[in-house]
Amino acid sequence: MRVHADAAERAGTGAAGRAGTGAAAEPVLALDVRSWRRVLFLLLDLPLGLVGFAFVVTWFSLALGLAITVIGLPLLRIGLVVTRALGTVERARARALLGLHIPAASRPAPPPPGSMARLWAALADPVGWRHVLYFFVRLPWAIITFVVTLVLLLVAWPVLPVVARALGAVDKAMISALLSPSDRMERRIRELETGRGTVVDTAAADLRRIERDLHDGAQARLVALAMGLGMAREKLEEDPEAAARMVEQAHDEVKLALRELRDLARGIHPAILTDRGLPGAVASLGARCTVPVQVTVELARRPAPAIEGIVYFTAAELVTNISKHSQAVSAVLDLRRVGGRLRLVVTDDGRGGARVGSGSGLAGLAERLGAIDGTLLVHSPDGGPTRVEATVPWRDREPSGR
Repeated sequence: MRVHADAAERAGTGAAGRAGTGAAAEPVLALDVRSWRRVLFLLLDLPLGLVGFAFVVTWFSLALGLAITVIGLPLLRIGLVVTRALGTVERARARALLGLHIPAASRPAPPPPGSMARLWAALADPVGWRHVLYFFVRLPWAIITFVVTLVLLLVAWPVLPVVARALGAVDKAMISALLSPSDRMERRIRELETGRGTVVDTAAADLRRIERDLHDGAQARLVALAMGLGMAREKLEEDPEAAARMVEQAHDEVKLALRELRDLARGIHPAILTDRGLPGAVASLGARCTVPVQVTVELARRPAPAIEGIVYFTAAELVTNISKHSQAVSAVLDLRRVGGRLRLVVTDDGRGGARVGSGSGLAGLAERLGAIDGTLLVHSPDGGPTRVEATVPWRDREPSGR
């Protein structure tokens, strides 16, 4: 998922991030909190390095010695899993003491069917073997860092901050090289895994919403309608006027039920989007907004239905936000294809202050766009104006599609 804040926020976040990782300017010889954290990290290198090295050597030797038996290869697989767990501990230690934030390595690929095929796939895990290499080469370096740090701490502490920073930089490089996603493919796998989870969660939430709306709305009205018509049939002979009033009430219930069903169908996939495409559907959104919206749509042809639906509901949520929160006098909506992407830009002259924060509507919108490799850019300083740019990959509509 790619979510961007405005330029000022990016600058502030970047500065905070640099401070967190120790890359911000600091006195060279200052024995401050960051220096003590580095010292603690370096002193822990030896005991943790011994644990990792002892496990890797013992496990690898035992697994190779038993490779000719039925338990050798499964033992090798178990060792890779444990080594991955040790790598998670190392990443957490680097994050807490060195301020090094490294994403977890991608999980193993789904195993193919068959016990032997699954076993060989697990043994071919490159991430696990990089973790093994890390703990194997870690011990010599851990001995050096421990001895140097301890000696300087006891007899030459004024130069300790400089040396600790240099040794910590080597540790960061080693951890980044061997315990982080090593290439673009692994990072892409993690993005797709996150996006798939977002799509599944969104679809489940939509299904629950539809079920709830049907149960609480149209279904309840139809039940009341059936009961009213039954009572009217019973009173038809003895009290025709009362029966007529019941039929009239039932007629009103039918109209309300039809209205709710139309609203529900519009929330699933509006008919205007199917009939007139994005130009007509987006223009309809602008017409319904409580703030005057100037709509511009420049599309030579229609995109794939899935892309069309996502862009429509994105525009609908942004226009709704203008009506509810912006206090704007006017707004502009621009939709066009730019290269291989479909770009939607919504601006207003309201009070600003929109943020992609946790739990906000914009955060949920960003997650849904990120699930299909889309982006969301928000620029909304306090006092306005607000500019929201959403882009999604362009996909052509199949020739058989409308």
